[in-house]
Amino acid sequence: MRWQKPFAAAVVLTALTTTLTASATTPKHGSGSACSPDASFLGFSDALDKTTFDGQPVAGLSALNVTGPHSALALVDNVATTPARVFDLKVNSKPTSVRVDGMTILKRPDGTPYNGGDFDGEGLVVERGDRTILATSEREPSIRRFRLSDGKQIGELPVPARFQVAPAGEATSNATFESLAVSRDGLSLFAGMEGPLAPDGTDADGRTRNRIIRYFGLPGHAYRPIAQYAYKPDPGLALVELAWVSPTELVSMERTFTAGVGNTIRVFTVSVRRPTDVTKLASLADAPDKAFLQKKLLFDLVNCPPSGAVAKQPQPNPLLDNVEALALGGYLPGGRRQLYLMSDDNNGATQITRFYSLAVRLA
Repeated sequence: MRWQKPFAAAVVLTALTTTLTASATTPKHGSGSACSPDASFLGFSDALDKTTFDGQPVAGLSALNVTGPHSALALVDNVATTPARVFDLKVNSKPTSVRVDGMTILKRPDGTPYNGGDFDGEGLVVERGDRTILATSEREPSIRRFRLSDGKQIGELPVPARFQVAPAGEATSNATFESLAVSRDGLSLFAGMEGPLAPDGTDADGRTRNRIIRYFGLPGHAYRPIAQYAYKPDPGLALVELAWVSPTELVSMERTFTAGVGNTIRVFTVSVRRPTDVTKLASLADAPDKAFLQKKLLFDLVNCPPSGAVAKQPQPNPLLDNVEALALGGYLPGGRRQLYLMSDDNNGATQITRFYSLAVRLA
């Protein structure tokens, strides 16, 4: 996912740059391993940075899904003509480590590989049984089902017409389905828009009015959209990840980048207790504040201890990079949850593929 956002107003970026520059001069890196009262930093690994597996670059990792105590899948958002793919990962939280253990090429129904020209993988869900995955592409956008045994596409979920990229719909290119989350029982999916539909726009404080589509169905079978929820990222930030916590709570991640300053990465808890369905609203500009999902900051990555990290470009904390992937793991001692983050290096020399491990306290 590239940084320049067509929907961000210049005045918002100017204000954001000023704010971030000020914060960069006096970052609060926290004490010990604490990032916030509810988040502790366990460690990071750059072991995957600028590596290859089976002839393919381990780069552009934009989504992550935990599949076991020490295993995960990572989705590539695709660069140029390389094939669409997911990597099998072996992970550990403490000491933090990660390595590639396998790869599946994602293929069209005719058996030919998708590539960067027609697939931009951003959201990932491993369905129950670990035999199929759902992967979003933000080009159209789409949500496709692939078989893990051979990588072949075997299905696709319906996407409401207005969520298609203009001129087919009201979405902006490169700002559609950046995230995908699934409930524990597999009955509900949450597809989050990185940016707003054209009629929804941005408020006076520079916060975009995004939509999250809730789908209902059965793992491995059909899903249908049943509701839309309204979500506002912080001013100048974009919604890039969602994870399911409970029937009443999600975790979200927001991100932005300012040249010469660096990245901002914030993680929130989001209440979905009795949410308002905004499907019938033509524009979220007409929605009252109470219609938007309520969120609470869980941690800002800038406040985590640098832990010896080295940045390849200016950052308010050298630990930061272009983090696009988030996944919740199991429970840790003391009732906290394992949380992993992964950065997308965009196959660029000044960005890093970095794997992060944290412990977080959730409701």
